[in-house]
Amino acid sequence: MGITKKRKAIAGKVDDKKIYSLIEASGMVKEINCTKFDSSVDLHIRLGVDPKKADQAVRGTVTLPHGTGKTKKVLVLCPPEKEADANAAGADFVGLEEFIKKIEGGWTDVDVIIATPSVMPKLGKLGKVLGPRNLMPNPKTGTVTNDVAAAIKDVKAGKVAFKVDKVGIVHASIGRISFSPEKISENSMELLNAIIKAKPSTAKGTYLKSVFMASTMSPAIAIDTKVLAH
Repeated sequence: MGITKKRKAIAGKVDDKKIYSLIEASGMVKEINCTKFDSSVDLHIRLGVDPKKADQAVRGTVTLPHGTGKTKKVLVLCPPEKEADANAAGADFVGLEEFIKKIEGGWTDVDVIIATPSVMPKLGKLGKVLGPRNLMPNPKTGTVTNDVAAAIKDVKAGKVAFKVDKVGIVHASIGRISFSPEKISENSMELLNAIIKAKPSTAKGTYLKSVFMASTMSPAIAIDTKVLAH
């Protein structure tokens, strides 16, 4: 069966008019996966916030109980005296000036960048490359720190950063299609709880407007937000 025929058959399994519980969706997303590789499972969460207002730009980090299923590549930008710590903790790339030059040239072959506070002034000029890719180190997500070893361990253990985009949606990977429905559901709940905790006091009306779960190339599954909002 070709991939398009397979996708059509799969799309018929998801009832567009139905709102699924988190555990139902976690089982369904496995059933409707049509890739041969271990796809990422993502949540897309529409929030009732105005991201243009600084006090409503929801962001934070959460450590998923079952990890993300993906080993993240970490770059540490630090002064020479911190390099041994970073290497010992398992950083994939460690340095400063040579990586700043590479990034200026468009290199971004990493998942997370951790920097010490002392080097942050040098990174200002990299904003146009790192900003759109959500790679700019930030104290709020624990990626600007003097304790680079702890930050690396957090990232490798399944700590993920989330941030609302310009239209009010948070997109985040919460595991792989090979995970059990229980693991997908528990990771999803951990992320959703962190987003609920990060609700700005100035946000009015419904906060969790919609939550959809999807794997790479699969139809999206609507999740019941009423049970999550409490």
